[in-house]
Amino acid sequence: MPPLKIETGHPDVIHDVAMDFYGKRLATSSSDRTIKIIGVSGSSHQQLATLSGHEGPIWQVAWAHPKFGSLLASCSYDGRVILWKEGSSPSEWAEAHVFTEHKASVNSIAWAPNELGLMLACGSSDGSISVFSARSDGGWDTMRIEQAHPIGVTSVSWAPSTAPGSLVGSGMLDPVQKLASGGCDNTVKVWKLYNGSWKMDCFPALQMHSNWVRDVAWAPNLGLPKSTIASASEDGTVVIWTVAKEGDHWEGRILNDFRTPVWKVSWSLTGNLLAVVDGNNNITLWREVADGEWQQVTAVEP
Repeated sequence: MPPLKIETGHPDVIHDVAMDFYGKRLATSSSDRTIKIIGVSGSSHQQLATLSGHEGPIWQVAWAHPKFGSLLASCSYDGRVILWKEGSSPSEWAEAHVFTEHKASVNSIAWAPNELGLMLACGSSDGSISVFSARSDGGWDTMRIEQAHPIGVTSVSWAPSTAPGSLVGSGMLDPVQKLASGGCDNTVKVWKLYNGSWKMDCFPALQMHSNWVRDVAWAPNLGLPKSTIASASEDGTVVIWTVAKEGDHWEGRILNDFRTPVWKVSWSLTGNLLAVVDGNNNITLWREVADGEWQQVTAVEP
């Protein structure tokens, strides 16, 4: 399939691109303080809407699962998180809710697995992580992890809602509520909801990076017997963290040293391929070949 080049119409840097659940629409966010919604069909695309409401660069956008309706979240340097809801036509979008709990740039947002309900995690330069949960009455409950990374949270990612290996076990287990986060303190941390409050679930913090952690991504496990997190850093490395079972220590292994800052890591839906975006504008795909060893599968031409 030949690559499709899309003109977004943003006059400034694009920070994030997110495709919806069905692969029919893109949302792009930019330093121009707007979000563009673009319909994609085969080899054609069309601009559907421009969303304006933030007062600073917009770092990330994230689509909610379609069972919650057509809902898009965005986070910005202005410290706000906005939920946008589609109206009666694809060009009509309105602010459904604005979260103003953070006092500094909100750098990362992530929707929880849909089995957990409508929940959004947000990481901020104020050092905290907030988790917003929708109530049946239309309101929102807020929980905070204060001082998660005291000098700034750069990224958040949810664990799969099924425990590792649970698909080969018997009976239904309670869904897992865990988060991974990366920060300006060069560490990756894992958090778990215990008795109504978020607690750190890894001791000590996961530390193999020598500079800011730019991104974390928890791999889908599809019943596999281990949990896996990828972390990307300003130091040029990507680390693959694994743990076999609850209570064990996480083990870290360097996937590769890219010798340039690494901005983004993203897993395939099956969790067996990892895409890496680095500071040289390269996108590479990696696969685990044997016993923790990783091999580059291909490079994507920019």
